[in-house]
Amino acid sequence: MRVGVYLAHPRPGSFNHAVFDAVVQELRGRGCRVLAHDLYAEGFAPQLSAAETGTVQSASRAHDAQVALHQEEVATLDAMVFVHPNWWGMPPAVLVGWVQRVLVPGVAYKLGTAEGEPVGLLKAGRALVLNTSDTPADREESEFGDPLHSIWSACVLPYVGAADVRRVVFRTVTDSDDATRTGWLDQARRQAAALLDPIAVPGLGG
Repeated sequence: MRVGVYLAHPRPGSFNHAVFDAVVQELRGRGCRVLAHDLYAEGFAPQLSAAETGTVQSASRAHDAQVALHQEEVATLDAMVFVHPNWWGMPPAVLVGWVQRVLVPGVAYKLGTAEGEPVGLLKAGRALVLNTSDTPADREESEFGDPLHSIWSACVLPYVGAADVRRVVFRTVTDSDDATRTGWLDQARRQAAALLDPIAVPGLGG
């Protein structure tokens, strides 16, 4: 099984890095072919060019070798994992740019007309999103409507073919102690392992 694991956090030693490492180790320990990408460390360039803004016609091969590699890889995956903090109700800019530059028409979806319904092209039917946050859950839902849930579970992943989207939020991170973080890392490992189970229930341990 080929799983892409993507980290978006610029600070080495962050808890996001620990989650990323735990997930990669868990999946590799279970025999997966893991394509692990620390997007900030790799210097992934998030800015779109004017030529990359089309939404209907299939995109031509990317001139940027790094983007082309990611496009080729994502088409081969069986599952995807995204690890990132909640910043202003959004993923970090590098991950937003990754979505916009990599999940392009002809690679991740096809669209007959601008008004039509998309057909997802990715064979990765499952995806796991692991977020960190310093906003309590009740406030996130009541005041902000949990925008990351909408971004991943409605706007992005189903659009490209991932019908089974699982998401776990570790909160609140800044004031958490070592025991709590150890428990969260165990939960991240369980969630990653559950991606491999053909009868796993979405949201296990969430």
